[in-house]
Amino acid sequence: MYDFDELAAFADVMATGSLTRSAQKLGLAKSTLSRRISQLEARLEQPLLRRQANRLIPTEAGLLFHTYCTELLAMAAHSQEALAELQQEISGKVTLEVHGALARGWMASVVDAFLNRHPKIELTLYTRETPPTKMHSNSVHIWLGATHECGLNQERLGHLTRGLYASPHYLSKAGPLDHPSQLHQHAWIDLLDTASSGLPLRHPKHEEYVFSPPHSRLRVDLTLLHIDAIAYGQGIGLLPHWLVERREHHHPGELINCLPGWEPAPLPITMLYAYGHQSRRVNALLNFLREQVPSQWQGVATLV
Repeated sequence: MYDFDELAAFADVMATGSLTRSAQKLGLAKSTLSRRISQLEARLEQPLLRRQANRLIPTEAGLLFHTYCTELLAMAAHSQEALAELQQEISGKVTLEVHGALARGWMASVVDAFLNRHPKIELTLYTRETPPTKMHSNSVHIWLGATHECGLNQERLGHLTRGLYASPHYLSKAGPLDHPSQLHQHAWIDLLDTASSGLPLRHPKHEEYVFSPPHSRLRVDLTLLHIDAIAYGQGIGLLPHWLVERREHHHPGELINCLPGWEPAPLPITMLYAYGHQSRRVNALLNFLREQVPSQWQGVATLV
């Protein structure tokens, strides 16, 4: 069985090449450090270091054993950290990044409940409208929309169905719609050219219609600005039904589904996080977010 004090002494001298410097770094007497290395050599029955000029260099056995020594010290550190986590209340810093469309209607209450459950966790919340490409190990991201391979674990939480919405004020001036082919006669409010390549719309009783949106006089890069522009009568736009329902709860009558039944493919909601072992605080956040998924996000099949 190895003595980890002896292993640490050998590893440090391998790094510095000097008993004097390592003794100062470790806060030990030079004689103590020398004795620990001698004891390790006696245990292994082979010399590990030899003096060359004013420097200690490894023997062949020392070079070979140094690899195993480093692995043993790393395993010891990891085991201590894991055991410490079991003894302690979940604590530390985590970062949560959320698509702007989900931040106000869902995330605010979720974060409040999470912090109440884990009072020693510090959480930083960011909103964003662009998907992540890489992420720190203590970060989690909730994205609305299509995702691509980005080196992160991607877990589907649900989907949001969408419809075409306008304000009653706008429709009273521009006239009602009976079919998507009439959309060309109306002002289109776009969110970062989301439908610039054509928007397939499906209806349970009609053939699919591919809408090619006209040039939008108003383009926005934030979901909240998008929904505001439509509610204020700027034109027609595509919105998730779930978002509209939540807005209508506070501002009833602002938005109307102007082509009921005509819908594009649902938007997937994806939770992204780093591969590999997760800390207890990140696992706590992941599990809590899974618990808090609204029932309206579930049971929607992706249209292909």
